[in-house]
Amino acid sequence: MFVKVNSCANIGLDSELVEVEADITFSEQTAFVIVGLPDAAVQEAKERVGLSIKNSGYKLPRHRKIVNLAPADLRKEGPCFDLAIAIAILKTSEQLIAETNDCVFIGELALDGTTKHTTGILPAAIFAKQNGYKNLFIPAVNAPEASLISGINIFPVDNLKQVALHLQNSEKITPVDNKEPENLKHDYNFEVDMAHVQGQEQAKRALEIAAAGAHNVLMSGPPGSGKTLLARTLPSILPAMGEDEILEVTKVYSIAGLLPKTNPVITQRPFRSPHHTSSGVALVGGGRIPSPGEISLAHRGILFLDEFPEFQRQVLENLRQPLEDGVISVSRAQGTLSFPARFTLIASQNPCPCGYYSDPDKNCVCSPSQIIKYNNKISGPILDRIDLHIEVPRIDFDKMQQTGGNEPSEKIRARVEKVHKMQRQRFKDTSIKYNSEMGPQNIRTFCQLDEQSLELMKSAVNQLHLSARSFHRILKISRTIADLEDSENITSTHIAEALQYRSLR
Repeated sequence: MFVKVNSCANIGLDSELVEVEADITFSEQTAFVIVGLPDAAVQEAKERVGLSIKNSGYKLPRHRKIVNLAPADLRKEGPCFDLAIAIAILKTSEQLIAETNDCVFIGELALDGTTKHTTGILPAAIFAKQNGYKNLFIPAVNAPEASLISGINIFPVDNLKQVALHLQNSEKITPVDNKEPENLKHDYNFEVDMAHVQGQEQAKRALEIAAAGAHNVLMSGPPGSGKTLLARTLPSILPAMGEDEILEVTKVYSIAGLLPKTNPVITQRPFRSPHHTSSGVALVGGGRIPSPGEISLAHRGILFLDEFPEFQRQVLENLRQPLEDGVISVSRAQGTLSFPARFTLIASQNPCPCGYYSDPDKNCVCSPSQIIKYNNKISGPILDRIDLHIEVPRIDFDKMQQTGGNEPSEKIRARVEKVHKMQRQRFKDTSIKYNSEMGPQNIRTFCQLDEQSLELMKSAVNQLHLSARSFHRILKISRTIADLEDSENITSTHIAEALQYRSLR
């Protein structure tokens, strides 16, 4: 008896339909064959599914069993097809008689028939809803993750027998209650706060601008001046993510298998801080089976690269396209996958190998050639893609001893949230969310300058030899500064402040 059961495979951040076709050939052979371009994990499903069926109180057909995962030209990876294969075998052996055309089955099975945690459930739930399926059966441990999607019945499954009894209307499974992403609680308890940072007013101002418009920042200063502390306080002034951002980020972490099991929903903006020994694949993603890298795990959040020049030059060059486009395309022989990478880059560096080139109180011991070689580790095109370049000087003793008087993150966050609301209104008819994402046409529309501002920009372009990219980035920073001051128009004052953050290199 030929049967067909629906499942799905994750391709990048999306899912595609996989039809699990099963049939039994009546012969003395007892082989269990899986075809359809399966990997080793899918091939091993023969053992898992066979014992799951037996230990759930059913019989594994003794004749030759053939399972085809269609389409045959799509590579199938991982143990997520176990549940669908088991249901297909039960149906083709007529131990289970039920209608499953409107159902999708996903989940790994243990040898005793219980379900185990499976990655990529959220994209699968989105796929099932968008393609009109009414019922989705997933491991119970994944239920909180899938509950973000409404408009579809999501059944949490503990074991194979429970699914079979439900389909036979013997013992019904209660579907999970949907959780709307906008109602999820956002935790504003951070270990560090802007009030903990003594001095560094210019750096704090630059970080506020960065948070308001999602601009990239490069901090340079001697060791111990507070660069890392400043970077780690940035999440504390970022507003909560919106519903669509929560789904975007949670999808990335679901595919990567990094969702926390206690609360498998990402509500806080990510903060990723990879070590400078990280490879290019670790940073941008890829591998034999392409998976998201650090820049995608930092989507809609912060990517902090400490000791910026210590990263391999070629690794940093991989950031060029993602910094410009907000997406990373990974090409392999099997095809090309795209992962989102709309992150805010916060980088920090010392001005020289010893770290004290810009320190007025401690002499630098580096030779001029060492300093040039150290700074040349970061290419001009990468620096050109960083909006705000700031110096973070050493803090003197008197400022270190000060207590109180520093503005807390809560007040700064309120101003940033106001600017985010302005941007949502400004870009409501586009796919853009923040000022840093504006293209040339958006800049012409929303960054118009008066005569005085145009003259200032003309002088800056001619004297500083700014590229077209730098010119546009200055306009975008000026737009954010104007928004922070609740100014509808960009003035020469906003342009002047934006110019002081540009690199003179």
